[in-house]
Amino acid sequence: MRNHIAGDCAGRRRPDRMAAMSGETFSRHPVGLVGIGLMGTAFAHRLRGAGLPVVGFDLDPARLAALVAIGGEKAANIAEVTRRCAIILIVVFSADQAGAVLGEIAALRAAPDRRLRTVVLSITCDPERTVALEQRAAAAGLRFIEAPVSGTSDQVLRGDGVGLIGGELPADAQLAAMFDALMPRRFHVGKIGDGAKAKLAVNLILNLNRLALAEGLVLAERMGLDVKTFFDIARGSAAYSQVMDTKGGKMVTRDFTPHGRAAQALKDVRLMLAQAARAGQELPACEVAAAVLEGCVRNGEGDLDSTVIVEDIRRRVAPPATDQRKARS
Repeated sequence: MRNHIAGDCAGRRRPDRMAAMSGETFSRHPVGLVGIGLMGTAFAHRLRGAGLPVVGFDLDPARLAALVAIGGEKAANIAEVTRRCAIILIVVFSADQAGAVLGEIAALRAAPDRRLRTVVLSITCDPERTVALEQRAAAAGLRFIEAPVSGTSDQVLRGDGVGLIGGELPADAQLAAMFDALMPRRFHVGKIGDGAKAKLAVNLILNLNRLALAEGLVLAERMGLDVKTFFDIARGSAAYSQVMDTKGGKMVTRDFTPHGRAAQALKDVRLMLAQAARAGQELPACEVAAAVLEGCVRNGEGDLDSTVIVEDIRRRVAPPATDQRKARS
């Protein structure tokens, strides 16, 4: 893994200073944003907070209106983003959607008014698909960088997301300012595809920490402990993990307002299992996590926060001890 890069320690200026120095350039060539869901919205806030202009597109008119409300500009379609922006961030749900977006962008490669130079993919994606997308971008004469982020949309909004960069990072002032705004903490992992591999492995650990917390809270509850009191104890114990800070309160209060949806987590877990199968590795705990997330989706909870797994754990009631003894006999 390559060196850790942070906005100030890598010789890069702070986003506000960079924006001030290159304001004219940035106003002529705003950052493009395709996909304004939870993460795309967090990105838009970070970019606008750093003084960088944003032009965005999403199929949902309400998301476009929300972008305009924070000072961004909405585009009528992907073609308009391609014409107006030197950099486009693709922040959609899946590799299939990213491929469709890139296909529209590539179709405009001969357009005389195309501003676009660089495509930045910021989704959790199959590494092989990421490489294939880079090849399509290169065939269209575009630079391609992968930059998935570790962290919820709420963490990214606060500047606590960690970027996992794959691909060559050129000396580009606008690109540097954009990354400083979005991912003040980031690692240059290596070549294209390596960012996706790191993101899947990191998310595996995250998902299992989340599942362990859900099981611990439900067990404490079933044994008659006050859940809030127990949660405070767990945070102060050797069992502590960062997940308790970011997700624990939502589990305790049963507030499943999404910062990262259960359906998205299930998509990621399935990608982990597929990668493990290719590598000849069993992931037994990850298989359990997939089963729990599938239970949430079956119960109509896919659009809720991933912490809703605690509800699926509550639904998994063991049979009475007498029934267990009969089953064994």
